[in-house]
Amino acid sequence: MKDFTSGKEGPLILRFAMPMLIGNIFQQLYNIVDSLVVGNFLGRDALAAVGASFPVIFALISLIIGIATGSTIIIAQYFGAKDYEKVKRAIDTMYIFTFVASIIVSLAGIYFVEDIFRLLQLPEEIMPKAKSYLTVYMAGMIVFFGFNGTSAILRGLGDSKTPLYFLIISSLVNIALDLLFILVFGWGVTGVALATVIAQGGAFVTAILYLNKTHKIIKFSFTGWVFDRSIFYNSIRIGLPSGFQHTFVAVGMMALMGIVNTFGTNVIAAYSVAQRIDSLAAMFAMNFGQALTSFTGQNIGANKLERVKNGLRATMLMGSSISVAVTIIVLLFGKQIMGFFTPDEFVVIYGTRYLNIVSPFYITFTAMFVVGGVMRGAGDTIIPMFMTLFSLWVVRIPLAFILSASMGETGIWWAIPIGWLSGMLLSYIYYMTGRWKTRGVIKH
Repeated sequence: MKDFTSGKEGPLILRFAMPMLIGNIFQQLYNIVDSLVVGNFLGRDALAAVGASFPVIFALISLIIGIATGSTIIIAQYFGAKDYEKVKRAIDTMYIFTFVASIIVSLAGIYFVEDIFRLLQLPEEIMPKAKSYLTVYMAGMIVFFGFNGTSAILRGLGDSKTPLYFLIISSLVNIALDLLFILVFGWGVTGVALATVIAQGGAFVTAILYLNKTHKIIKFSFTGWVFDRSIFYNSIRIGLPSGFQHTFVAVGMMALMGIVNTFGTNVIAAYSVAQRIDSLAAMFAMNFGQALTSFTGQNIGANKLERVKNGLRATMLMGSSISVAVTIIVLLFGKQIMGFFTPDEFVVIYGTRYLNIVSPFYITFTAMFVVGGVMRGAGDTIIPMFMTLFSLWVVRIPLAFILSASMGETGIWWAIPIGWLSGMLLSYIYYMTGRWKTRGVIKH
């Protein structure tokens, strides 16, 4: 557990963010291996099927993730205030909620899988593979929520190293199972999804066994849990706007995917691969933002607002420097990177065009996410929710629809960074108002 309420802000945030970054590198590694194996051994249709499933998965889990985020913020604030009994009750409440929610999400995803894909105008030639992949993935939601919920709790307590160790284990197991299920057993995209579920489940069980023996606060058991209504209410108050934000972002991703789907399998496959590369760039911004959220939560709890401002400046400098470096690499080697995923010439051409348009704006995404990290850590999530909805539904989606009619798929690619830019400007303007300073759970 890490106390963020004293010490030099920049080094503290960097040391906390690094294990998460390394963990996400491993997580992205097995996502990339999924796409590499699928693209090179199962073909373009399978690559498009797996890629088309991710916006659907995100849409189904996003509301729960948002509410769980509210719980994590509360955990961080109680920990900053040194109220360990409330920390324990908040952890129990989060586990009870996420496990019930995971069962509901699993059943809904499995039942409505075909209807969702038809709504998104998914081409018929890739429908069977997409359904197989998504059905297996949805069946494993309980271990997904369990593993990621445990990792989020630990980060709220200032521990980013322990989640890293179990994420590394999960990533390596996932890669090994991918190769086994696809190259040896020939299970296709079903094997890809099954590998992910088994890897996540194994990491979750291992993490719980380890934490029950070693951790001072987290003791996972299906008996003795306490559901605290007041803590759950605060989790809803803080997390529900974030959950709605995640949900509308996810639905926006589905809407964007629906526009992409009208341009055929080549463009779908190219977009799927380019999104993998985007995720590598975005993970730096997202992890620095998550680190700043925990940092802000503890310092808001301790009533140390000046440290929050210093932390934002340090995080922005670190995140922006990395974003510029990633942009240069993608612009120089985008075509070669696309070629690793698929031998299909047209997919490579479409994907490279996407990267050339979007990658110069990675720094914009970073600034948006880092500033958002302060507001999330402070418990101020309602206004940021509306700003996100504006940038997505008023800017990005309408622009993608309008520009794609005259510019083809290139119009969709331009709509993405324009949406980021509007979100970044709105977030910074709201941060400067200072309203976020009064949104904490603990009143001073």
